[in-house]
Amino acid sequence: MSSAENGKNGIPDTPAGPRPEPLRFYGTTWVDHDHGYAARRVGLAVGSLAVAAAACFVLRVAYEGLQIADIGSFVSLLMIVMFAICSALAFRHTWSGFTSRPDPDRQASMRGLLAIGFVGSLLAYFFRTFTEAPGEKLHREEYDKAREEYEKRTTRRSGNPSRKRRRK
Repeated sequence: MSSAENGKNGIPDTPAGPRPEPLRFYGTTWVDHDHGYAARRVGLAVGSLAVAAAACFVLRVAYEGLQIADIGSFVSLLMIVMFAICSALAFRHTWSGFTSRPDPDRQASMRGLLAIGFVGSLLAYFFRTFTEAPGEKLHREEYDKAREEYEKRTTRRSGNPSRKRRRK
């Protein structure tokens, strides 16, 4: 008997139909909010905020390095504006990615901008964990739709097909 069987005439433990797509750091705990889901949300919120704070500290050290190098106020201002704009764009892109599937071509073209604005992505992740696991709403909608379609397909046939009346 395989490990996937529950010992009742070889019937598998897993239910038939579509399976939920796992989320990063959460697995499939988002479906029923079990197995430490709340603790993961709290831990990931704290963790993403801590990493964002550490990243800001690193950016501050880099800015001070530019000040020590005395490269001029224009370049320093340009660096601040660049990181602010890239972080704002990364925040918006990450936030919208939680509610809709991003376009792969656009995602690839924005890879550099997202890397520069990583603080914005971390902050978007932090704020999203207050309401749900990031991406949970999108995955839940897709999973519920797949379950409904599966239920329609499996319950469509009823009765004996040989007794079906023929149309004239």
